[in-house]
Amino acid sequence: MLINKGKLYLIPTTLGDNDPMEVLPISVRNTILHLDRFIVENEKTARRFIKNICPEKNQQILKFNLIDKHTDSSLYESYLDECFSGISVGIISEAGVPGIADPGAEIVKIAHRKNIQVVPLVGPSSILLAMMSSGFNGQNFTFNGYLPIDASEKKSKIRFLEKQSKENNQAQIFIETPYRNNKLLDDLINTLNPTTKLCIAADLTLSSEFIQTQSIREWKNKKVDLHKRPAIFIIQQE
Repeated sequence: MLINKGKLYLIPTTLGDNDPMEVLPISVRNTILHLDRFIVENEKTARRFIKNICPEKNQQILKFNLIDKHTDSSLYESYLDECFSGISVGIISEAGVPGIADPGAEIVKIAHRKNIQVVPLVGPSSILLAMMSSGFNGQNFTFNGYLPIDASEKKSKIRFLEKQSKENNQAQIFIETPYRNNKLLDDLINTLNPTTKLCIAADLTLSSEFIQTQSIREWKNKKVDLHKRPAIFIIQQE
């Protein structure tokens, strides 16, 4: 008997502790209702998310495979074995959408290699939400991940990104560990050209959401506390 393969669903989550149904479409809830196998970074937070969005779902039957920094990557291949028995699997990101600045991308790569259908679901991406609201060039932008920790290397990288932005009319997006946000903002203010524009988007989709685009000259006269607030930084030199 021919068995149809299960699918790999890419399941978005919230960007904070708000009600999932405030930012997620009903299709996410409906998909979770029909899945019992999940690939996650943290089982505890994944269970809490599933309980919040589908409180009627039986938690006892759920099975989780981990893709955290301690997981042996050689195990990833086996995480999709059940798809060949017709069982679908879902990847749940810690925040936002799987595969974007997220280790779920490794599982998606395996799914394509094994000819398993990948189904992305709609949900909030902090990177795209920040870019949408920045006022910068939405047709040419680059996500650079984290900047170097070393002070001199970080400043060199900031200057390089500013140069790239000007030469290519390209918005440059990056992030920082939340407890280092204020230090990064200081570095940007002290390194970038006064006319370079900087967008800061913090706590996206939350009640404390903050989004503002100003020149570095203007940011020097503004006080904003970004400590431990998930934030996206975007620069563009026009």
